[in-house]
Amino acid sequence: MTEITINKEVKAIRAAIAGNPNSGKTSVFNAITGMRQHIGNWAGVTVEKVVGSAMIGDRKIEMIDLPGTYSLSPYSPDEKVARDFLLFERPDVVCVVIDGLSLERGLFFVAQIVELDIPFVVALNMMDMVESRGIAIDTEKLSVLIGAPVVKTVARTSRGLEELKAKLVETASAEYCPPPLRYGRETEKAIVEVMNRVSTAPDFVERCHTGRFISAMLLAGDSEVKDLVFKASRDKGLEEEIDRIRKKLELRAGLDGEAIISNARHGWASGVYHEVVAKPTHERPTATDRIDNYLLHRYLGLPIFALAMFFIFMLTFGLGKYPAEWIDLFFGVFGQAIGGALAAVNAPEILNSLILDGIIEGVGGVLVFLPNIAILFFFVAILEDSGYMARAAFLVDNIMHRMGLHGKSFIPIILGFGCTVPAVMATRTLENREDRLLTILILPFVLCSARIPVFVLLSSVFFAKNAGLVMFSMYLLSILVAILTAKLLKLAIFPGLTTPFVMELPPYHVPSLRGILLHTWERSWAFIRKAGTIILVGSIIIWALGSMPPGVEYAGEGSWAASIGKFIEPIVKPFGSNWIGAVALLFGFAAKEIVVATLTVLSGAGGESVDLSMRAVFSPLSAYAFMVFTLIYTPCVATVAVIRKETQSWKWTATSVGLGLSIAWILATLIYRVGLLIGLS
Repeated sequence: MTEITINKEVKAIRAAIAGNPNSGKTSVFNAITGMRQHIGNWAGVTVEKVVGSAMIGDRKIEMIDLPGTYSLSPYSPDEKVARDFLLFERPDVVCVVIDGLSLERGLFFVAQIVELDIPFVVALNMMDMVESRGIAIDTEKLSVLIGAPVVKTVARTSRGLEELKAKLVETASAEYCPPPLRYGRETEKAIVEVMNRVSTAPDFVERCHTGRFISAMLLAGDSEVKDLVFKASRDKGLEEEIDRIRKKLELRAGLDGEAIISNARHGWASGVYHEVVAKPTHERPTATDRIDNYLLHRYLGLPIFALAMFFIFMLTFGLGKYPAEWIDLFFGVFGQAIGGALAAVNAPEILNSLILDGIIEGVGGVLVFLPNIAILFFFVAILEDSGYMARAAFLVDNIMHRMGLHGKSFIPIILGFGCTVPAVMATRTLENREDRLLTILILPFVLCSARIPVFVLLSSVFFAKNAGLVMFSMYLLSILVAILTAKLLKLAIFPGLTTPFVMELPPYHVPSLRGILLHTWERSWAFIRKAGTIILVGSIIIWALGSMPPGVEYAGEGSWAASIGKFIEPIVKPFGSNWIGAVALLFGFAAKEIVVATLTVLSGAGGESVDLSMRAVFSPLSAYAFMVFTLIYTPCVATVAVIRKETQSWKWTATSVGLGLSIAWILATLIYRVGLLIGLS
C-alpha cells in the first residue's frame, strides 16, 4: 500500500462523503457529525450538499454529505453538485461509501475518484448483510489494489466508525497520491497527447492525476468538461485537435470514446472485485428474496401496498382518537382557567378575546390533531426504514410510465406526502428537464402533511365512523389527480418518451426503534414549532380581522374578515362553502394548517363545541368538497418559492398555481353539484 507520512501541521480537515445512492452515505454522515439528516431507502434523499462538523481527537473535521452519484459524468443536477464539489472545491479527503453487497459497482466510482488527486478512504458499508450471506471480502488486498485505506462499517450500528474517523484524519494529513487507472496502450497514448494539449487550460487540469481525469473525460466526449476546458483555453485550435485525437482512438478501437473509457473502468472494477471477493458455492435465496416474491408479485404487489396504507389510516384514527380527546379536554380546561384568571384581574374584553378566541382557539384547534399526525409519521417511518417504500416505487413504475411520468418521479411524490418543499427539490434526481418540470407541476397535488389537520378535523366531525376511509380517499384522489394531470400535460406540453427508471432495491432491514422514534419526533416537532410560530401569528391576524372595526360583533357580518370572505365567497359558493371557508382558504396560502386555525377561530365565536361550530359552516357534502379543494388548490407560499427557484421561471410557477386553482375548483364543484343531484347533503 502507498506509504503515508503524517503532516502534523494540519488541524482543520474538510472531508467529503461520496458514493452511490443508497449506499449509506447519510447514515455515515449522521453517525460522525451527530446530525439528523433524513435517511431513505431510495436514491435522491440528499439533493444538495449538507455540511456538519465533528471533533476527532484534537482535530476538527468538516463533513460534507454529497448527493449520491454513480459516475462523475453527471446526468442530473444533484449528480452535478457532487462532481463539481469534488473537482473544483477539492476537499482534503474523500470518504467513499460503498455498499458491500454492490462492491463491483462501487469500484467503478472509485476508478474515477483515483484520478482526482484527492486522498480517499473507502467505507465498506453494510458489512453485516455481506457476512450474513457468507460473502468474504479481503479488505487488505482491496486496499493495496486501489491504493487507499478500506474500513469495514455498519453505519446503522456505528460499527467501524471510530476506525473510519481515524483513517480520515490520517489520510487527509498525508502526502498521498493514489496510483492511476491504466486504460491500455492506445488509450494511454491518447490521454498523454490530450494532457499535453490542454496545458493552456486552468490549473486544475495540471495537478497530478486530475489532468488524467480531465483528459479521459475529453476523450469520452463529456460535454460539460469540454465546455470548461475549451472556454478557459486561449488556444483557438484546441477543440479541433482534441476531436482529432478522439476520433483517431475511436477508429482504432472500433468504439466511441465514452465506451472506451467506460469499458476500461468497468474492466478494472470487475478485476479488482474478483480478486478480493469470495462467495459461497451455492447461494440460497435470502429473506429479502422470499419476501419480495409476494410484495413485488405482478398481481398481488399493488393490492398489498394499498391494503397496508389503508390499515395505516385506520390505525391513525383509531389509535389517535383518545389522545386527541385528551388534548382537546386540556385546552378546554386551560381556556377556562385562563378565562377565570383574566376575569379575576378585570382584563379588558379585547385582551380576553385575543387570548381565548384567537390564540387558544387557533393554536389549540391545530395541536389537537398532533396524535393523529405523529401516529401516521410513525408507521410511514417503518415503511421507509424497512425498505418497503423503495418497492412501492417499482410497483407503480409501469403505471406511471403509462401516464407519462418517469418512474423515478415516485421518489419526489413519496417525499411530497411529508412536505412538498423537499419533494420539489428532489426532482433534481431526474436527468431530463421536461421530466423535472412535469413532476414539479403535479407535486402540489400530493397530500402533504400540512393538509392532514384539515382532513382530520372535517372527517372526524362529519364522517366519524368512516374517518379512516375518508382520509384514505383523499390520498387516493391526490395520486389519481396527479397521474391524470401528468398524462394530459404529457400529451399537450411534454410529448416524447420518458427515460427508464433504474434503481437498486435495498435489502429489507428491521427498522431500529430509535430511528423510527427520532424520525417521528422530528416531524411532529416541526408541526409543533409551526403551531407556535406561523399558526400563532396567523391565528392572531385572523382574530384581528374578526374583531375589527372596533365595536363590531366578533366574527360577525360587519367584521373585516366577513368583508374579505364575502368578496371571495362567489368563487367558493359553487362547491357549498361560505365566507368563513373562503377566508380559511385564503389564509391557507401561508400554511395549510392555518385553514384549521381560521375555521376554529371564526366559527367558534359563540363558544360552541367544534362539532357544532363546524356544522354551522358545512354540511357533510360541502365539507367533503371543501376537503377536495384544500387537497388540490395552490400550495403554500414556501412551495411556490421553491418552485420558482427550481424552475428558474415565473411562467412555470404561475402555471403551477393556476393549474392547482383551476382543477381544485372544477373537481370540488363537480363533486358538490353531482352530490346534490343524487340527493346527498
